Amino acid sequence: MKFDPAEFLNFTFTWRDVLIGAIITTLLMAVVAQIIGVLLGLIAALAGRSRNPLVKAISVIYVWFFRGTPVLVQIYLLYFGLPYLLGIDPFPKQYGSLPELIGGGFVAVTLALGVNEGAYMSEIIRAGILSVDSGQAEAAKSLGMTPRKTMQRIVLPQALRVIVPPLGNEFNNMIKTTSLASVVGVTELVLLAQNRYGATFQPFEPLLGICVFYLAMTTIWGVIQGRIERRLGAGTRSEDVPGFWSRMTGAGRGRQGDTGGVR
Repeated sequence: MKFDPAEFLNFTFTWRDVLIGAIITTLLMAVVAQIIGVLLGLIAALAGRSRNPLVKAISVIYVWFFRGTPVLVQIYLLYFGLPYLLGIDPFPKQYGSLPELIGGGFVAVTLALGVNEGAYMSEIIRAGILSVDSGQAEAAKSLGMTPRKTMQRIVLPQALRVIVPPLGNEFNNMIKTTSLASVVGVTELVLLAQNRYGATFQPFEPLLGICVFYLAMTTIWGVIQGRIERRLGAGTRSEDVPGFWSRMTGAGRGRQGDTGGVR
């Protein structure tokens, strides 16, 4: 078989409803799952600092399990295992009058990715909290501030400078990890490519085409992330803020201690 430029161009640059829908599905899954992950990560990080041994143990077990098992297995457990345990299917093909793209597969994968991401975000948030000088919390306590207000007004705002760069890297990973949704029949980019080469028997061209889309999405996010980091890093040395090419390729970031996890 030889590379077919016409097939590659036709698949990649001929805009169709199904292609637009697959891109929207990919981005929507990534955004919602990342939001879930950040919220769960914050809860788990704070629970891990709790003086209640039960709450702390739950946080430790949650992080241990979801960081120590493959996210693909977690998707299977949720999508196939939960209906088996409950005796009902919480992930039907379509939820009433909701758009078809927000079906059971979409919901199951988004929840699985979000819960998995929460375990990684908890460690990132924990590191951010620990980066803030403990003396500031002591000073807030001496002024009569409650631990909750101290965390909200003193610790977390300063921890953001440490949290945001790896958070951006995690979202970059999340965009790519949504490709696993194809295993439960969600029509995102990978399943779209599979359907295409199943009909044409030309696998290379559509797979190369979806690489173009993933590269476009992660590159655009890299630009946005760079702007956010520069804004939060106002007052820091410019050489400490990675440039666009460094962020995209990882070149020259060995000293930065990039905390973005590999799944």
